[in-house]
Amino acid sequence: MNSRNQIRARSLRAVLLAGAGSTLLVAAMPAMAQDAAPAAQDEEDAIVVTGIRETIQNSINTKREETAIVDALSADDIGDLPALSVGQAIQTITGATTHREKGDASEIALRGLGPFLSNATFNGRDATNGSGDRSVNFNQFPSELVNNIKIYKTQQADLVEGGVAGTIEIGTLRPLDFGKRRIQGEVKAQYNPYGDRIVGSGGIGWRGTLSYVDQFANDTIGIAIGVQRNDTNNPEETYAASSTWVACRADNDASGNCDELQREDYGQDPYYLIPNSYIFRQISETDKRDAAFGAIQWRPSDRLNVNLDVQYSDRTFVESRRDLTISEARRGLTNVEYDENGIVRYLEGSSSLESNGSELSRSEEYLGGGLSIEWMPNDRLTLTVDGSYSRTIRKEIERNFRLRTDRMDVNGVRTAIDNQRIPYTYELAPGSFVPTITIDPRFDLNNHDLFWDDARLRRDESKRRNEIIAGRFDAAYELDGFLSRISAGARWSELTFRDYDLRNGDFNLGPDFTLEEDRQFNNQCRQIFPQTGYLSAAEGNGIHSWATFDVDCLFGAYLGTQDPGLPDELRSAANRDVTERTLAGYVMADYDADLGNMPVRGNFGVRIVRTDVTSTGLRSDLIIVPDDNDPTRFTLDESGDFETVQIKSRSTRILPSINAIFEVAPDALVRLAGYRAMSRPNPSALGAGRTFTLGESDDGFTSIEEAIDNVRANGSPRLKPLMSWNADAAVEWYPNKDSILSATLYYKQFNGGFQPVVYDEDFTINGETVTVPVTQTRNSPDKSRIYGLELTAATRFSFLPKPLDGLGAKVSYNYADSNFETQDIRLGDEYNPETETVTPGLIAPAGLSGYSKHVLSAQAYYEIGPVSLQAIYNYRSKYFQDFVGGNSQLRYVGPSETVDFRASLDLMKGVSLRFEALNIFNEPKATYMPVYGSSRQYHYYGSKYFIGLRARI
Repeated sequence: MNSRNQIRARSLRAVLLAGAGSTLLVAAMPAMAQDAAPAAQDEEDAIVVTGIRETIQNSINTKREETAIVDALSADDIGDLPALSVGQAIQTITGATTHREKGDASEIALRGLGPFLSNATFNGRDATNGSGDRSVNFNQFPSELVNNIKIYKTQQADLVEGGVAGTIEIGTLRPLDFGKRRIQGEVKAQYNPYGDRIVGSGGIGWRGTLSYVDQFANDTIGIAIGVQRNDTNNPEETYAASSTWVACRADNDASGNCDELQREDYGQDPYYLIPNSYIFRQISETDKRDAAFGAIQWRPSDRLNVNLDVQYSDRTFVESRRDLTISEARRGLTNVEYDENGIVRYLEGSSSLESNGSELSRSEEYLGGGLSIEWMPNDRLTLTVDGSYSRTIRKEIERNFRLRTDRMDVNGVRTAIDNQRIPYTYELAPGSFVPTITIDPRFDLNNHDLFWDDARLRRDESKRRNEIIAGRFDAAYELDGFLSRISAGARWSELTFRDYDLRNGDFNLGPDFTLEEDRQFNNQCRQIFPQTGYLSAAEGNGIHSWATFDVDCLFGAYLGTQDPGLPDELRSAANRDVTERTLAGYVMADYDADLGNMPVRGNFGVRIVRTDVTSTGLRSDLIIVPDDNDPTRFTLDESGDFETVQIKSRSTRILPSINAIFEVAPDALVRLAGYRAMSRPNPSALGAGRTFTLGESDDGFTSIEEAIDNVRANGSPRLKPLMSWNADAAVEWYPNKDSILSATLYYKQFNGGFQPVVYDEDFTINGETVTVPVTQTRNSPDKSRIYGLELTAATRFSFLPKPLDGLGAKVSYNYADSNFETQDIRLGDEYNPETETVTPGLIAPAGLSGYSKHVLSAQAYYEIGPVSLQAIYNYRSKYFQDFVGGNSQLRYVGPSETVDFRASLDLMKGVSLRFEALNIFNEPKATYMPVYGSSRQYHYYGSKYFIGLRARI
């Protein structure tokens, strides 16, 4: 089945499953109501419910009891969340879906809205990560050490601000509240079929978890300790175009790079969209993580409760990448066929080919925790003080090489093509994400002799440090009458984000070594292609291997060392240094009364938030470096003299909220909510740094104008929070403990969008001041909205005859419609602050980052006696995904669906055999730039299988 038919079939399956699942569950409602008869209910109350059924029951009960509109996943026992990772667990919750990286759930989207619009907390506190955004890095926390997850779909004044789409709260257990001793150990073996295709690897990994919970001193002191070691592999195979795309004039001169369409010609001349390069990439990877958490709870009396919790995670993964690069995708283009959106369907081109390789290592260390003291001076007043700390340090080192083609091979013999640039064709069928790139058959991609020219080595190192220090004070006073409680509090936090780009420069080695030395190094550093069956699942792809080389060997041969270390100058104009201080206060009242004979409860309040941002960047003079071989060309380099630039920004926002619950029947609720919410820009998007394409000796610049066009802002410090007014209305029916049927309508009105804006900045080049237009992002005055419908149905089919009464199911679906606009930073609408005018762009805008129109999750489970089975299906329609840091071109992710399966068998009391399978059907991820349908990248990760034993006493 080709990729276009796969997309159609995927959408059809999602629609059919949503319809069939919802119809089946709704049809079962009368039987569910009968199952709730008092006699049957009394009999059921005597049964101890465990496993998946217990988890769903707890989740239904949590949703029913909360004042806000909440969906949850919780387990009474440690390690009982039905997922391998926290991200996978979250995507089983109504309205939540994930973005998958390396086959595992990563970024979380709520109600079809991306992670930028969500806020995530860990034990009620903000947590850091190394990605530069505000989401919790869910891969850092083992699901075995988490026992509850809540998603607040509506806001209330006492919640930490930041979630327009919602707030994700992840919690670990409190040992005294747990109330029993528990010692548990679990070991799982992993098998990855893709890993088995890596030469020298068997695709085997493992993870082990050990936890201990106990209470002492007459149950006044409790402790909880958990540790995990994870040692797995996550190979990946992918095709990708570069992240920079240009609009080429249709009357392009084929002798060189295509002519880029200028903004003043938008809408007048025909064009097609082209990236700078195409890359085929094979990745071998190992992933190791050590995680630990600990908690101490002291409750000497009913009036004092002290909790201390600490979390630690140290994750290191190493990627070995081998690339085949068509480095001049804009050069020598002929016979170009394109559609009305500028998407290329066919072209012929000629480009240098490169065999590139890199060794990438990333370590990420997380340390977080907090101390909470809750004191009740009397029966009505509760005072709570909480202090927290969270820190993430991510360090990344990449060493890579480049070897290019030449008209001669490494032995000095002319090649069959007799040119360094190799002819190729590119073809993309409508609806497909797999372009067919065919290299001239006279060129043998697997011949190492053909890759040797313009040798270049590069060492890059980056270090990110994200730190949050926070404290809050809350007071709650219980009342009699309509107002049942008054709460008030204040919170202060300081977030710092520092991102250091420590590039050691490019070692362009071509002129420094003789052909004989190049031949010697080429021969001694050759390696076989590291994988079998490369991209064999991608129908239409015809490239399955190429000549590859050993990175360590080339570094040692050319430089005399495998790692040249850090550069002498650690400062860089690309560095980010952001400090954000937040001061917030709130007051909230809970109410509980009767409206006639109908109970009514809820809360109302207001939260005031002041945010101060200070962003520090460096500016460097630039010097011109002439090309020794071509006097008409030059490159730019930093002079080493830096000036510090500081940009400050402040915003104050008022966030009122009200929640109301009407108990229209003993088993039915109607909820109404109205609130104002805010989502702050990611810390990385607030950077004040600048990046420069300095050029290379073989493809530098011919004019200052061409050079300054490559100055980019790596952030927009003036960005303000995105604000929205929101309204929700929900109807919920709870026929019995296992069942729920709910529908929620929601509406959000956004004040402002995102739009490119050009600011003129002065740079000194060779001693002369040059004004450079630098594009950033601003908050536009546009208003936009989103409305949606969220449906949930769950039940256990207990009315069926045995043994079918162990069957159960849950289906959740979210539909959202939005007119929010995000412009492409290069080809979209552009605002000029001097003239206060907007210049129309060339391509259509995207929506909200992470916004999917359709999100579907379906679960079916069967539990009877010692057997537990669960299948999970997730579907998400296409969405726009911004690059971390912002100021980038539009990237779309195609629709995706995954199927996972879990099973367990109780072997004896406290001992169970467990099995899990992820991404059973090897679902790829496809992305498009800068318009949907223009293939940018596709990934294959393969399936993963886990089998293990768990023992608890």
